[in-house]
Amino acid sequence: MIFNLLAPYASDFALFNLVRYHTFRAGAACMTALLICLVFGSPIIRWLRSFQRGGQPIRDDGPERHLVEKKGTPTMGGVMILLALVVSTLLWSDLRSGMVWAVLVVTVGYGALGFADDWLKVTKRNSKGVSGRMKLAVQAAIGLLAAVWITALMPGPLATTLAVPFFKEVLVPFGILFPLVGMLVMMGASNAVNLTDGLDGLAIVPVMIAAAVFALIAYLVGNRIFADYLQLHYVAGTGELAVFASALIGAALGFLWFNAPPAAVFMGDTGSLSLGGALGALAVATKHEIVLAIVGGLFVVETVSVMIQVFWYKRTGRRVFLMAPLHHHFEKKGWAEPTIVIRFWIIAMILALVGLSTLKIR
Repeated sequence: MIFNLLAPYASDFALFNLVRYHTFRAGAACMTALLICLVFGSPIIRWLRSFQRGGQPIRDDGPERHLVEKKGTPTMGGVMILLALVVSTLLWSDLRSGMVWAVLVVTVGYGALGFADDWLKVTKRNSKGVSGRMKLAVQAAIGLLAAVWITALMPGPLATTLAVPFFKEVLVPFGILFPLVGMLVMMGASNAVNLTDGLDGLAIVPVMIAAAVFALIAYLVGNRIFADYLQLHYVAGTGELAVFASALIGAALGFLWFNAPPAAVFMGDTGSLSLGGALGALAVATKHEIVLAIVGGLFVVETVSVMIQVFWYKRTGRRVFLMAPLHHHFEKKGWAEPTIVIRFWIIAMILALVGLSTLKIR
């Protein structure tokens, strides 16, 4: 909004010229989102407490200490993240950008699904929420719509191909089936972040790290000079997504202020589904879907641990892990929560560096 209002006068007022730079608006979006969280975070938490008697329902089959330490903590803190992210993005991005709107549709749509799930959990006092089939159906519909939209915004053959990292010329053609690939990326990322969200601060920092990587990727692939120099596939319009990704970083930082151990609020499915969907949409829009699997490798490992556990238990009646997702396995082994969280953060940072290396190693 600010860009659309001030950019026409940039040639007349030197100060207004700043809004033409993605870097300036990205920084401003990050700070705006952080400020919104810090200002409205406490009132939002009080509002959540007002109708959540007993806070988030705790699984009876989970780690025993959760029944004591986490009981009464409100959930649905993703409302805070979404408020800061959406407002900041609308303020600082170019509202004529179809890419921004497509990514926002995924983020808000998945967030609304998560909100409905959390609402059912806290009002009916159980950990079921929206049925699994319904969740997947809604995620698929939103993801497919966004994937078709993003594909339509891209030029020529690039729109329907999958870029392979480390190889500058390799594009795997999917043709009219590519929107299904994009849909699966968004759904997979959304559910992977959801599975990772189980300890104070565990999911939000890796999301923040991944968002920082994709803010840089969006800026580079949206700039023809940098894209050509690094031999990346240039995608017009993705520079605006650097503003969105930076707003996501600011919102995540603001939420972490309240989610740091011991957490005053949990993000719930409202936050985890929307943030994962946002990362998936960023990956599809910037043609770095496979890089997301590297940068978000922690989310992949957590998801795979659940898949292995379910498969092996159904097949043999025995468990591979003491409990899945993987972070609960380490809890059962006696690791302290801060130890698990910080070590997982370290792993997320290492994977982010590996993902960034794909930009240069071609």
